[in-house]
Amino acid sequence: MLAPGIVAPAFDLPDQDGSMHSLERLRGHFVLLWWYPKASTPG
Repeated sequence: MLAPGIVAPAFDLPDQDGSMHSLERLRGHFVLLWWYPKASTPG
């Protein structure tokens, strides 16, 4: 968990189409990450 004001570590994540996006490329912009931890899992 990051505290407010702490810089997030560098990472790359795929979007819904499989295209990769890096946090570094988005530096200077607002970034919102949204995910569903139980998506594609039984139950």
